[in-house]
Amino acid sequence: MASASSTSARSLFADSKMRLADRVQVNVNNVSSLARQITRGSKSSEILMHSARNFAVQEQAMENAENNLKKMQLIAVHLGYQHDSITKSAQQLEEIKEQVCAMQR
Repeated sequence: MASASSTSARSLFADSKMRLADRVQVNVNNVSSLARQITRGSKSSEILMHSARNFAVQEQAMENAENNLKKMQLIAVHLGYQHDSITKSAQQLEEIKEQVCAMQR
């Protein structure tokens, strides 16, 4: 009988050992799954922070572009004034030339 009960005890021990190994494997799989989720979560926040930084940079670039456009509009207005002044001066030069020619006659 001793051999039957020791065989039974060995069998129970082997079953317990197998169940324990299965539980350990399940726990290891769960921990690795948790680690993957944490890694994904941290990467998501990194991507979000990177996107926010890029958005801020783009916002500043847009403001700079808007300021540059306003300056260019002002320059264009001043160039128009200068063009008008040059045109007027050129017309006056022609009139002065005609007057000089008339005086020389």
